[in-house]
Amino acid sequence: MSNQRQQKPTLTGQRFKTRKRDEKERFDPTQFQESIVQGLNQSGTDLEAVAKFLDASGAKLDYRRYVETLFDILVAGGMLAPGGTLSDDMTCTEFCLFKAQEDMETMQAYAQVFNKLIRRYKYLEKGFQEEIKKLLLFLKGFTESERNKLAMLAGILLANGNLSAAILSSLFNENLVKEGVSACFAVKLFKSWLSEKDINSVSSGLRKVGMDSRLMELFPANKRSCEHFSKYFSDAGLTELSDFAKNQQSIGARKELQKELEEQMSRGEPLKDIIPYVREEIKKNNISEQTMIGLIWASVMSSVEWNKKEELVTEQAIKLLKQYSPLLKSFTSQGLSELTLLLKIQEYCYDNIHFMKTFQKMVVLLYKADVLSEEAILKWYNDAHVAKGKSVFLEQMKKFVEWLKNAEEESESEEEEAD
Repeated sequence: MSNQRQQKPTLTGQRFKTRKRDEKERFDPTQFQESIVQGLNQSGTDLEAVAKFLDASGAKLDYRRYVETLFDILVAGGMLAPGGTLSDDMTCTEFCLFKAQEDMETMQAYAQVFNKLIRRYKYLEKGFQEEIKKLLLFLKGFTESERNKLAMLAGILLANGNLSAAILSSLFNENLVKEGVSACFAVKLFKSWLSEKDINSVSSGLRKVGMDSRLMELFPANKRSCEHFSKYFSDAGLTELSDFAKNQQSIGARKELQKELEEQMSRGEPLKDIIPYVREEIKKNNISEQTMIGLIWASVMSSVEWNKKEELVTEQAIKLLKQYSPLLKSFTSQGLSELTLLLKIQEYCYDNIHFMKTFQKMVVLLYKADVLSEEAILKWYNDAHVAKGKSVFLEQMKKFVEWLKNAEEESESEEEEAD
């Protein structure tokens, strides 16, 4: 064996050449813009050729990096400076959305170009959404015709699910709202949307992103009333949207009312204060007694923390209903209201499994408290019940219904004898 100690390897600091793909490329949209503009100029007004050019260019050009530049060019013909003006120092094209004809057919053809491009390059979807949001903030920098085309395009893309209604948040910008730009743009957009699909598409699109309750924000604070909204959109020929907004406001008012009732009950406020408050709300918001009894029922049942043990829930429910039966009685003056209450009780007991065995006891208690009449209970039993838990609840009510029928027959025979 050699006595010589083995030398340890040392790091010599040798430099490796960086591979070209690892080098950070400088952000330079100029060349990208020139390539896109050149392709659009060659394709001209043939939108099929435009779609093919964009499809092929995605393999050669860095769409991911220059997503904003790409959509600026397709919409406005070139890169946009803040505020919505075209950058002077770059080559622009006349073949873009803003220079196209202002009609639905042309806008539908442009919608197809965007749709094909985003379907082919899915990663552009988020960037396109952000681009439209930005363009809406720039509306004051565009001409009326350019705004109209953008509104028509957005409406078509919203109808076909290529855009989310979250883009509308840009229209709530204070300056756009104050100058009436937002409401005017919204009219064009919703007309375009409704020319493609019906009001159900609009309502579900808005609800999905919580925009259904924010439409009033298209107007300045001093004009945010249901009356103004309704008149503005009805005069513009959008009665469906006006009706939808009224309905949304009504739903909002009902939710607020239910919340307020729950809080009053949780605080233990006396019924002599709650009943006049409810009467006032019915008048103020034009709420029917049937709707109101449903709200009162939901408020009563949400006003307490329920016991987790099934055997104790019945006792707790009976105690609560005894307390609030005068309130329920005050708003069941019509047979239809009584039936509504019975159906609400049936649905509640079915949806909350601990209450399945409590249904009959609740109904009997409310019968004895003069909240529910014999006629309403028999009507519910015979043909007005819903399918939820039907067999269980009808079985529970069988003996009581028989007793009611016998009592009715006895009463009739006594009347005959008296005659």
